Amino acid sequence: MRLKFPPRLLRPGALTIGTAALACAAAVFAAAQVPGGVARATPLIAGLMDICTTSDPADTGFAAENDAAMARMMAGMSIKSSGDVDRDFAEMMIAHHQGAIDMALAELRHGNNEQLRRIAQEIIVEQQQEIAAMRLALGQPLPPSAPAPTQAGRM
Repeated sequence: MRLKFPPRLLRPGALTIGTAALACAAAVFAAAQVPGGVARATPLIAGLMDICTTSDPADTGFAAENDAAMARMMAGMSIKSSGDVDRDFAEMMIAHHQGAIDMALAELRHGNNEQLRRIAQEIIVEQQQEIAAMRLALGQPLPPSAPAPTQAGRM
């Protein structure tokens, strides 16, 4: 399954791209919460999944990675409240930032637009820094250091 932005949602005067992305992500998340998945989802969720997904073989590499990143991010953001607003916020944001990193890595592996690849690299570095800052604020250990992706060579 691959998320896509339906043309009818992207035309002028329709929902914004951000709203379309949010609706598609919400549909994926809702379908994941239903025992039995999309097959047992409500007609609304199933309809949104139909609008937001494709099985186009040309998109499967990036699509599979992006879908997996979105699913991990949504699962990571779905936490049980600890009663500590700061901890809950940071835990959800760490999952959200890791999702951005994972999606940026998929862009680096599959994308061809050099401007977008540079933006993806910046996202990775910035989001890693913010995750580290949030972990420090929570008193958690920092993840092991890893080199940031560079322009040289494809991932």
